[in-house]
Amino acid sequence: MSSTDLSALNSRFAIPGHVQFEDGPGGLTIAEIANSHAEATIALQGAHVMNWQPSGQEPVLWLSRFGKFAPGKSIRGGVPICWPWFGPHAEDAKLPGHGFARTVMWEMLETKALPDGATFLCLGLIETDATRTQWPHPSSAQLRVTVSAELKIELVTCNTSSAPFQIGEALHTYFHISDVANMAIRGLEACTYLDKVGGSSTRKTQRGPIVIESEVDRVYLDTEADCLIEDRGLKRRIRIATRGSRSTVVWNPWIEKAEKMGDFGPEGYRGMVCVESANAVDNVVTVLPGTEHILLTVIGVEALT
Repeated sequence: MSSTDLSALNSRFAIPGHVQFEDGPGGLTIAEIANSHAEATIALQGAHVMNWQPSGQEPVLWLSRFGKFAPGKSIRGGVPICWPWFGPHAEDAKLPGHGFARTVMWEMLETKALPDGATFLCLGLIETDATRTQWPHPSSAQLRVTVSAELKIELVTCNTSSAPFQIGEALHTYFHISDVANMAIRGLEACTYLDKVGGSSTRKTQRGPIVIESEVDRVYLDTEADCLIEDRGLKRRIRIATRGSRSTVVWNPWIEKAEKMGDFGPEGYRGMVCVESANAVDNVVTVLPGTEHILLTVIGVEALT
């Protein structure tokens, strides 16, 4: 973004003591948020929440030090947005996996300092001929983010057409953990999940908490429960609460897949786990004409005693 554009963005949306817009890595424009509760970074490309760190805490989101920051490329880490489909496109395998929202530009629509000291930002997806070709349904998408001692993210889909359409979606959140060997995920006990490792589609039932000792790629279905990442190394519990989400995706690429991806770095997979608030597979959402659907996740940190 040119210095003129950046100046205009700051003139309109910057708030002293809350948010400032800057040139970020790879030339990406970013919003830097810092208030009395937390710090965060959001890239306008993809409306991508890259970092969130409550005061006095370790970072809660994992962002690869080896990530490729460039126009049109997805960022490895933070909270990529999967929209308007999750995984491969159902009819055209040539279209990008997980949709296009995470690699296109969004525009800043609103920033606000809230009475409790939190910072609110709203971004809107910019439609282009390319996005309309991939998604011909008249609609709009917004991301609403509240940065405080908790991180609140709302992905809002509005159907402005005269016909219903279906969406698949996820807030593909990468969480920073001390070590995958020191972590367990609770809240999905007894849930049915689709095991996607190796390209299979086996349905299984979760027995006990989730521990990761090899590649994990699972879509847990028909669940609205809070998920808890218990990290013994950092002595904390990350709580992920949702609304408007019927699926939870748990992912860690493990050794071989992480090496092939090239942007994890040596043993990067050990310091992260994805727990994604989603609507996928059986839980895709039908959005009726003139209505909106909101996928909400609220992330908080608690002491683990």
